Amino acid sequence: MQSLGRGFQVLASFSGAERALSLSEIAARAGITRSAAQRIVHTLRQTGHLRLTEDGRGFLPDLGVLDLTYDYLRLNPLIRAASPVLLELRRNVRERVDLSLFDGQRMVYAARMQSKREMFFATLLGHAVPTYCTSGGWAVMAMLPDPQVDALLAAADLRAVTPRTLTDPDAIRAQIALVRETGHALALEQIVMGEIALGVAIAGSDGRPVAAIHVAGSLAEWEPEEFRRRVAPLAAEAALAITGG
Repeated sequence: MQSLGRGFQVLASFSGAERALSLSEIAARAGITRSAAQRIVHTLRQTGHLRLTEDGRGFLPDLGVLDLTYDYLRLNPLIRAASPVLLELRRNVRERVDLSLFDGQRMVYAARMQSKREMFFATLLGHAVPTYCTSGGWAVMAMLPDPQVDALLAAADLRAVTPRTLTDPDAIRAQIALVRETGHALALEQIVMGEIALGVAIAGSDGRPVAAIHVAGSLAEWEPEEFRRRVAPLAAEAALAITGG
């Protein structure tokens, strides 16, 4: 079991990496010895989860990792239920539509219907953004009891992603209070400058938030209140359709 855990540590060492990693870098990121990293990397190459780069200087995730991602997505009942609903929402709003999964301090994108403006990395499944400064994150936190919200904010690394990112806990709580009044969150330039995003939370069978729908547009094309009027009813309807409400 220890070897299995170390194998996952090695795979997780690529999180945030901008290039191939050497054995020494993998070992340092995974918190294991270089010899342990060498053994685990050898095994993961045999199973198709890691590969050696063409120049032989480092390692990258291989197709086996993508196979696991595919299985997760196809077997997740929420994502299966959401996919046709998100496609219809994308047709109606003609802007980027995402489904993100709530994972404590982060919202992880599990479905993305992109627009023509998106950058490559921002459109990939598995990309994660902080819960504390996203429309979906605010919407999710609005469904949690205040003590849990306080705990999330206390544990968060409240750093600015853009000059307009809210990092003051009281300012974030004010946005959460607005969500509880309106049923949706509206975020301006919290993650990307020039972007407006509206988020609606999705609850699980126990009533707790599990995910959120995000619809994102450009402030060069939308006034915030116009975007809210156009998108909020459609996003709320989509959230209800996904949960069967």
